[in-house]
Amino acid sequence: MDRLRFVWLLALCACLWHTCTRCSVSNCCEGNILLLLDSSGSVNSHEFSQLLHFLSELLQPFRLGHGQVRVGLVQVGTEPRLEFGPDTYNTQNGLQEALRRTQQLHGDTNTEDALRLAERMFQNEAGTEAAPRILLWLTDGVGPGAVEGPMAALRRQGVSVLAVSTGPGNYQVLRNVVTPPIETHLYFVDADDISIITEDLREAIIELIRADRLQVRDVRSRSAVLQWRPVLSGGLGTYELHYGPDPSDGTAASVSMGSNSKLILSEDVNWAELTHLQPDTPYTAWLIPETNIYNTKTLSVTFRTLPDQFGPATVMVSDSSPSSLRVSWGPIQPEQVQQYRVEYGVNPRGPVHTLTLPSFQSSALLTQLHPHTEYLITVTAVHSSGQQRAMSVKACTQEVLPALADIQLTSVGRGSVQVDWRGQGEEAGLLGFWVSWKNEDRPSSSSSLYLPPHSLSTLLTDVGRTSRVCVSPVYRTARGEGLCCTAHT
Repeated sequence: MDRLRFVWLLALCACLWHTCTRCSVSNCCEGNILLLLDSSGSVNSHEFSQLLHFLSELLQPFRLGHGQVRVGLVQVGTEPRLEFGPDTYNTQNGLQEALRRTQQLHGDTNTEDALRLAERMFQNEAGTEAAPRILLWLTDGVGPGAVEGPMAALRRQGVSVLAVSTGPGNYQVLRNVVTPPIETHLYFVDADDISIITEDLREAIIELIRADRLQVRDVRSRSAVLQWRPVLSGGLGTYELHYGPDPSDGTAASVSMGSNSKLILSEDVNWAELTHLQPDTPYTAWLIPETNIYNTKTLSVTFRTLPDQFGPATVMVSDSSPSSLRVSWGPIQPEQVQQYRVEYGVNPRGPVHTLTLPSFQSSALLTQLHPHTEYLITVTAVHSSGQQRAMSVKACTQEVLPALADIQLTSVGRGSVQVDWRGQGEEAGLLGFWVSWKNEDRPSSSSSLYLPPHSLSTLLTDVGRTSRVCVSPVYRTARGEGLCCTAHT
């Protein structure tokens, strides 16, 4: 019975190990993998299907898409063919179906042209930020051609080359083209036994594209946000985050990880905000994934906080009217700021007006402005040290929206009314008039009508015995104040 229990526990541990490995692989990596698959006539149909099945198993655990793993496939034949590009499939289902559909080309082994195609594809990828690139070459080793030059050019571009040969091949050629270390990047194996290298080759790929960078986001004077790719899952670990002033700068008091601040975070967390930092100070942070199931690496990053910003971090404009604007700013810092200076003028060449305000004030109403005009407004914080920090914003006053001068309703029969109105002269920017009416016998019933700017009257029918009629002028930026009257027909 004890033996059976031991075997069961051993199987359970193996299952957990396999599950955890798959979970960690799923979130581990970011990079571009280009498969260079020998599809020539020297590879028999059985070997070709074995290679496709091997690639399916090899890539199955990876999460695909931008910011994850991107996979492309080039087939080697007389005329090399791009089977699919790295942006074609963002799901494993799509990739696996594409591998199942791949048909062998046969013909000659034109590896040289296939490598030129691969080089062009990697050149197009060169602009993507810090994404590792891998060329995985699967060959039977028969007549690959002069591949050493093109492979060397790829390695100079920063592409890592890995190779799997299912035939005797030329060891010296293959040894020269792969990226060191040779023992983990070059494999010789029979096609029928190729599955035995799946785990080792996958681990080699993971080492090249492991996205375990600890990144710094949103650095401020007294805070910073750290972000990382999750490597823990299944309730099997926690993160330990240490951070403190960088001792290498010479200004820090702490010199070891243990004497710094520490956070314990759950496995489903992939970011943390560090607060109460010192301005203009270098910091180092260490992230330690804690688990007893598989090995993990401690990640670290160094950054510098920004200097304290005494002055307006935001400037906003509100309460716009034809002759005034309200400008507000923040945060207010009366202990560091001596006074605020608000300068404003017509943009781009109007005369500049200045207001001087105390350090505890955070807004000002700007008056006697021109209607429908853009202004440049600058708020400057003047410090007691003499330093100044400013921020500017552009804002427009509203255009003048004259109201209607008069409206008259005349009953012209059962259910009909003549509506006449009068404006205040030639209103600039007038687009038309909005006429609306509501039958007071049926409150839920309402109608409206839009008329061009030269219209000063209209005939309404079927308005009911008692209706409320309103006319409003419509301008470029808003609707002006209208007039309403009740009609009795």
